[in-house]
Amino acid sequence: MNFIMISPYFPANYTKFCKALKMKGVNVLGIGNESYDALSRELKNDLTEYYRVDDLEDYGQVYRACAYFAHKYGRIDRIESNNEHWLETDARLRTDFNVKGLKSEELVVMKHKSRMKAVFEKAKVKVAPGIVVKKTEDATAFIAKYGFPVVVKPDCGVGAAGTFKLCCQSDLEDFLALERDTDYFMESYVKGEIITYDGLTDQDGNIVFYSSMIFSEGIMEAVNDNLDLSYYIPRKLPKKIVKAGERAVKAFGLKERFFHAEFFLTGDQEVYALEINIRPPGGLTVDMFNYANDIDIFHQYANVVTDNTFTAKITRPYNCFYLGRKDSYAYNVTPEEVVQRFEDKIVYHSPIASIFSAAIGNYGIIARTTTLEEGFEIIKFAMAKRGNEEVAG
Repeated sequence: MNFIMISPYFPANYTKFCKALKMKGVNVLGIGNESYDALSRELKNDLTEYYRVDDLEDYGQVYRACAYFAHKYGRIDRIESNNEHWLETDARLRTDFNVKGLKSEELVVMKHKSRMKAVFEKAKVKVAPGIVVKKTEDATAFIAKYGFPVVVKPDCGVGAAGTFKLCCQSDLEDFLALERDTDYFMESYVKGEIITYDGLTDQDGNIVFYSSMIFSEGIMEAVNDNLDLSYYIPRKLPKKIVKAGERAVKAFGLKERFFHAEFFLTGDQEVYALEINIRPPGGLTVDMFNYANDIDIFHQYANVVTDNTFTAKITRPYNCFYLGRKDSYAYNVTPEEVVQRFEDKIVYHSPIASIFSAAIGNYGIIARTTTLEEGFEIIKFAMAKRGNEEVAG
């Protein structure tokens, strides 16, 4: 099997996909714009060959790299990045080289938030009212009907970038004054707990692994208001979220793919769909799957790709917590003090790459516990601030 991995070095923890595929006897062929010398020794060993392009955004260069691999190794069986930014490139390459997986025409509904709404409704999952804002009149008419607050975000966008909560007329006027080079989607604000439904489907579309994350704050708030963030994978998953997630994944027809669906659970226990992402959840969450379940999800993904099997037994022995501390806050304790106090529960801690820090903090700590109370104790200790003040500058 020939598997082309786009940008195999990013994010750094995703290099484990290459290792797992190699262990299954796959030719892992990397395409990226990093120099070969900049790749880790381990990644070099796991790649059968690496083709450097000057610019991964230049489709022509990436197309020629794929053509080179096809000429040298034969038919290409998979093209994947598992990365939101390259979803369209992946799909276009699959279309042009007739490779199994999502093609360009299938991707449209999964990339545009406005198009997702209809699929969620087909899956009988509630959605907030929303509209694509093409002109000022669209926004004013929507707010006249539904009122403030509303959330606006790029209709086709990545993560929480460019996402705003508008609470009053002046917020709306500030938004409308922005220079926008893309269509924005406006929807009514839903007040509730953000809970995700994440997992992996096999080649036939069966959900072979699923999980959930529960957040202290939304990613939008963490980015826009510079808040620190914690979230956790619970041992006991919310049944209503699981049921809604199952229906949504089936409605979107996802096969041999990771998924990351976001929902609101309101105070009266109503579930509203926010959006679905057809890639693994971000940050270190994929590693948290492993810590929470004592499995190797990278190896299981390779099993799904090569044999259409998922052999891990999911018993959910741990809750798994992520704590993202930001340099802009003065915390009561250092990361080292957190690790020292909870040494038996901390499974990972490290600085976070700057590209992710606005959302998930400058320093990440992962802990796993058998009870939720133990995890909340760690959060309380690690995230408490001196006078709750933000550091200047």
